[in-house]
Formats: sequence, C-alpha cells, structure tokens
Amino acid sequence: MRLFFRLIRLILTPFMLLTEKLTTPKAIVRSDAEQAAVDDACRQLALYQFSACPFCIKVRKEMARLGLNISKRDAQHNPQYRSELENGGGKIKVPCLRIETVTGEVQWLYESADIIAYLQQRFEHVSATAQ
Repeated sequence: MRLFFRLIRLILTPFMLLTEKLTTPKAIVRSDAEQAAVDDACRQLALYQFSACPFCIKVRKEMARLGLNISKRDAQHNPQYRSELENGGGKIKVPCLRIETVTGEVQWLYESADIIAYLQQRFEHVSATAQ
C-alpha cells in the first residue's frame, strides 16, 4: 500500500509543480521603498515546506501574489531543516512559517490558512496596488 502511494506521488509531483508555475499570480506592485521595507520584514520569516505538498503550494502562491521574498526551507530533503522544524515547532508538519520577532522570540505557525491569513494581515496593505 505504501509503495502504491509513493508511485502516485511520483507520477503527480511534476504535474503539481507545473500547475503551480502556470497558475502563480503576478505580485502586487509597491514602490521601491515599500518593497524594501517588506523585504526587510521578510528576513525574519522562513517557510518550512515540501515542494509537492498542495498546502505548501497554496502558501507559496500567496507569497508570490504578495511579492514576499521569504526563505523557503525544504524539510523533506534537507535533514537540517527537518530537524529544525521538529525541534523548534515540535512536529514535522508542513507548511510551517517560522516567525522571529525583533526581540528574538520565535513563533511557529502551522496550517496553510493561518499562514496565509497572517501574511495577508501583515503585508497586503503595505501601500500595494494590483497589477
């Protein structure tokens, strides 16, 4: 049974990644100064993800729409990132957004809907206009 699901994933992965490429929206437009401020804020964020996870794809598409340059960490193939996710967040579950505050505190945010809501609340209205 496990082999069956691996085979299904192996077959579907290229299609999922191609679909993501073709359907990712264009980023909202900001002034250079506003985008620089957003990029600076994004340095405190990291997305732990698997490349073909549908929930991770959903988050990455929203990150692209919002024009966010958030570090993506492959917790599926990189043992260091997998370990960071397990030790810091408490479980190996993706997507997970690592949020570091200015005081150095770290929060781990799971669930794609929660991550998207956080990103929209924090970045969508930074003087952005639709393209």
